[in-house]
Amino acid sequence: MSMLWFITTLAITAFICSSAYAYDNNPLQDICVAVNDSHASVFVNGKMCKDPKLATANDFYFSGLNVCGNEVPGFGIAVKTVDVNNMPGLNTLGISLVRGDLEPQRIVPLHTHPRATEMITILEGTVYAGFLVPDPANFFKSRLFSKILNPGDVFVFPIGLIHFLYNVGHKKATCLFYFNSQNPGLILIPNSIFASNPPVPDDVLAKGFQLNMTEIAQLRKKFS
Repeated sequence: MSMLWFITTLAITAFICSSAYAYDNNPLQDICVAVNDSHASVFVNGKMCKDPKLATANDFYFSGLNVCGNEVPGFGIAVKTVDVNNMPGLNTLGISLVRGDLEPQRIVPLHTHPRATEMITILEGTVYAGFLVPDPANFFKSRLFSKILNPGDVFVFPIGLIHFLYNVGHKKATCLFYFNSQNPGLILIPNSIFASNPPVPDDVLAKGFQLNMTEIAQLRKKFS
């Protein structure tokens, strides 16, 4: 009886362990369409790997995060990204970093990162940050989690949830954004809805947001 119990337990344990590791890797691309032509295909996931014997310390090094990055037109924020494109050693490690400098009274609009949790650290300035969580009791509503953040404060946006940043101070706010993905993705909610190509039909927007055609035209112009 004891041997039978041992074998049964071992079989169940082996099944559970194999199931735990038998999963698909999270994609690092927004879409991945199957193709039979190898000449018309791309490598998934991440990037091709260098021969380990040829790797150097510089592959795992980046300098310049102390300097403001390039401004994103129309948003009042300058960003500098540390990812696999400028630090090749990050490939497959599941991490990336962004420095953001947000002008006073400017906002990073409602957006989401479909492949990453985001953690923010405030270095300078004062920022109002928040994210929305669907209400399980009423899917027509959501709950807002928000805080006023000052230098030294840390806040986290759970993976995939809609969130925003607003510089409520009177000077530039400098923040560091950490992602647990080498390609977290970015979906700006207003731009995705009102500046898609091809555009979402006006009737869909009018009924979905209870807008008239003039308001829709104004929003398309604003976010295009």
